[in-house]
Amino acid sequence: MKSPAARSLEEDILEVPAAPVKVRRGRAWLVAIAGIVLVVAALVGIKASQIVSMVKGGKSFKMPPESVTSAKVTQVQWEATRAAIGTLVAVHAVTLSSELPGSVRFLGFDSGAFVHRGDLLLKLDISVEEAQLAAAQADASLAKTSVRRARVLREQNSNAAADLDAAESRGQQTAATAGVLQATIAKKTIRAPFDGRLGIRLVELGQVLAVGTPIVTLQSVSPIYAEFYLPQQALADLHTGLHARLHTDVYPKDSWAGTLTTVDPEIDVSTRNVRVRATFPNTDGRLRPGMFANIEVLSDDLRPALVIPATAVIYAPYGDSVFSLEQKDQALVARQKFVRLGERRGDLVAVVSGLNAAETIVSSGAFKLHNGSEVVLHNELAPDAEVAPKPTDDK
Repeated sequence: MKSPAARSLEEDILEVPAAPVKVRRGRAWLVAIAGIVLVVAALVGIKASQIVSMVKGGKSFKMPPESVTSAKVTQVQWEATRAAIGTLVAVHAVTLSSELPGSVRFLGFDSGAFVHRGDLLLKLDISVEEAQLAAAQADASLAKTSVRRARVLREQNSNAAADLDAAESRGQQTAATAGVLQATIAKKTIRAPFDGRLGIRLVELGQVLAVGTPIVTLQSVSPIYAEFYLPQQALADLHTGLHARLHTDVYPKDSWAGTLTTVDPEIDVSTRNVRVRATFPNTDGRLRPGMFANIEVLSDDLRPALVIPATAVIYAPYGDSVFSLEQKDQALVARQKFVRLGERRGDLVAVVSGLNAAETIVSSGAFKLHNGSEVVLHNELAPDAEVAPKPTDDK
């Protein structure tokens, strides 16, 4: 049996080989960590080199110039105008109806027809009135004969004065009876009261009409009124005889020239606007009562105005602006300028402030610019800007 000292010595001898194993493991971990650090350092170096290259490239990069069109700020003489939205109104307009009841025996018109004053449109049944009129006319003829005889006898003192008075009274009564029947027949005969265009027929042949039953509408179409409202501040410049111009979206390519004919003497207390009426010729009948229209009242005076194409304006809540062009280092540069706009006519808009005459501005393509952008002009692509544009249909 081994002594305790011998067993301790044997254990010490057995544990000696374990130390070199732990040393080898620690060195392996150090080598792995060092490798990882070297890989990360290499990646960081590569990425840093790329970023430095990108920064240098960005500093030297230059945006290519934008393609735009240009226009000059032009000074023109414009007529002072006041624009309004109006409604077309017929000079004469009625709804024809019968004053007396009766059955329709004759219809002399079609819906939408143009008629002249006095044209026969409708007849009610007048057979009873015609028979009564024939009897009344016979009584009237007999009464006239009796009056002549009574006068002859009275000249001969062969009858009393009362006999002559009675005969004359009888003659007047029979004539009045015949007149009443003639008036009744006339009221049952409907004729056009003026030249104009008929609406849709509302009755049919054989229909029994009550008093006031609508038959058809009749409206004169030439000339035609345009009624609109202007603010009371315009009263100082308004007077009859001023020229007016009318446009309607039904015929966007056409305009009508007219004259201001009436300025209402009363101001609307709720809106403080004055009602105005202008008269326009309408020989072709294209303008119809009830149509919506844009009206411009033209002043007799001309006023100077700086105008630019409306396409040059960039509209924004904080203010409208345009881009002015200037030469810088052999390149055209766009500079943003804020402007205050005035009246617009067709493709043009007046500039109240912010630009000077003869300045060159970007007329189209401004939406892609910023202050200081370089541009290149392609004016061969620029559309014409006109006060009264007349678009054509591309086929």
